[in-house]
Amino acid sequence: MTGSPFAANPDAVRGAITPLVTPFTDAGELDLAAIPRLIDWQLERGSHGISVGGSTGEPTSQTVAERIAVMRAAAAALRDRAPLLPGTGTALMAETLELTAEAQRLGAAAALVVTPYYGRAQQEGLYRWYARVAAEFPELPIILYNVPVRAAVDISPATVGRLRRAHPNIVGIKETTRDFEHVSHVLDEAGRDFIALSGIELLCYPMLAIGGRGHLSCVANFAPAPVAQLYDAFAAGDHDRARALHYDLHPLVEAAFTETNPVPAKWIMHELGLLGSAHAREPLAPLGEAARGRVRELLALSPHVQLPAAAPSPV
Repeated sequence: MTGSPFAANPDAVRGAITPLVTPFTDAGELDLAAIPRLIDWQLERGSHGISVGGSTGEPTSQTVAERIAVMRAAAAALRDRAPLLPGTGTALMAETLELTAEAQRLGAAAALVVTPYYGRAQQEGLYRWYARVAAEFPELPIILYNVPVRAAVDISPATVGRLRRAHPNIVGIKETTRDFEHVSHVLDEAGRDFIALSGIELLCYPMLAIGGRGHLSCVANFAPAPVAQLYDAFAAGDHDRARALHYDLHPLVEAAFTETNPVPAKWIMHELGLLGSAHAREPLAPLGEAARGRVRELLALSPHVQLPAAAPSPV
């Protein structure tokens, strides 16, 4: 699949890239057959790319073999219609290298490599980690994935700049931090041509305004059109429309985070008939009853998502 126009092409990494949920059956098995349907639905509604294996995809609840199976299913479903940006990082270097090698073989536009979680690496440790991944795959663009709320480490702008200068294939960063000054310092250190992607829903529009390239929003799993249209409007210079969509997305974002991501998104997708099961793997639990009611209230405020009517409560 390396003949794809998107393979190892960082210029293709832009816009609304949906961080796809991983579909499971009610029994908790991978539902690989659902992936092509989800990707077709995404692309028909304007999504500019697909990512699998990020936080929304529950990667820490899957084996390496399962993650590779999901990557393969996504690459086959895309059929060179849009870029693939798979998450390939784990807390173990050997697994990270195995997953990144598969991403390269499948023609990924870039590999999204999360900061190694739980170990609380120092900045020098993070530098050496990413330097090794970049050196192992010099022809593959690498995008750092900074998500301190999950990883317990925050890669500093100085470390990002150091990596960029030492390794030309380290081309960008996904910032999933509410410290909005952080990404500004990153672009100052690494260069304004460095790819900056927002992983915080309500920072998608602000990120574009300071030079970001796009966003990965879990909301796009069940409302891809407005998420993609926000980017399209900004790129066309229609800032009034982009701002309007930013505020339109507020209730959808709140709905998506009533409980731990991706539990609410999967429940919404199941209600919409997009998923055969809302199952999220252990240690995640099903969406609670109170949260379901709140999600319905929030989605009723949005013109972009219409859930079927709730069944009446039993007497």
